[in-house]
Amino acid sequence: MNRPPPTLPGYPGHPHADVGERPAPAAPRVFPAAPDATARPWSADPYTDALRTGRGPLYLRRSDGWLLPLEVERWCAGADAADREVLRRCEGAVLDVGCGPGRLVAALAARGWRALGVDVSEAAVAHTVRLGGQALRRSVFEPLPGEGRWDTALLIDGNVGIGGDPHALLRRMSQLLAPDGLLIAETAPVDVDERVQVHVADGRGASGTAFPWARVGTPALLRHARRAGWRPDGQWAAGARSFLALRNRSSRSDRRTSSAAEPPNSTAVTSSQRDRNPSPERPVADL
Repeated sequence: MNRPPPTLPGYPGHPHADVGERPAPAAPRVFPAAPDATARPWSADPYTDALRTGRGPLYLRRSDGWLLPLEVERWCAGADAADREVLRRCEGAVLDVGCGPGRLVAALAARGWRALGVDVSEAAVAHTVRLGGQALRRSVFEPLPGEGRWDTALLIDGNVGIGGDPHALLRRMSQLLAPDGLLIAETAPVDVDERVQVHVADGRGASGTAFPWARVGTPALLRHARRAGWRPDGQWAAGARSFLALRNRSSRSDRRTSSAAEPPNSTAVTSSQRDRNPSPERPVADL
């Protein structure tokens, strides 16, 4: 694409945490509200332990006892055929929201693509770095590098449920993507549209803090997307997994950008930073 990609730290010619050319100062950005947007429920011990071992069992447990199995072994493995189809459809610079242990970010990096993963879990970010990817410990509802200039954004492995409000999440993704940017979301394989309170549980008695989540099938996500101003760009299935591609209709004149999208001391984690002192925003790779 002709559009300059977001400037990310760690790439040749960009040694600092700059986010690229900025527009003229405008009104401060108002981020879409999300329940407990800055909470870090995926830092719960069951999730951290599962990522360290690469094994489950691990579940999202609803208050009524219903369990949604989480595919930890698949997340910690390399990109599979369904993942590779997602990667094949990516364009330009890629932002993986809720990157988990980083298999997609690492696969993109290995292909020479510019990619950044964001996740609220320190263990997930550290795992991504160990695989050779760039990652940042941050909520999607907090300021991120390159806002409004990403060519592709990913919501894979059920991450369309982040925040428990698909409409708010779609509005936030629109702010992050460039005009006509591509969003690829993995949807629930059934026709469902629900908001729930869940916590991460390992099936052996350990559990984390409750947080809001959403389960959204393809028909429901299409409804939310049309109301939020997105244009459908394709849908497909791979095995038991379902995917939807959407195009961002927002133009730059529609955006209220901040003149300080990225705090100066919050940078993506690269392999060269592994031995530096950890902070809440920048964990080292060794946990």
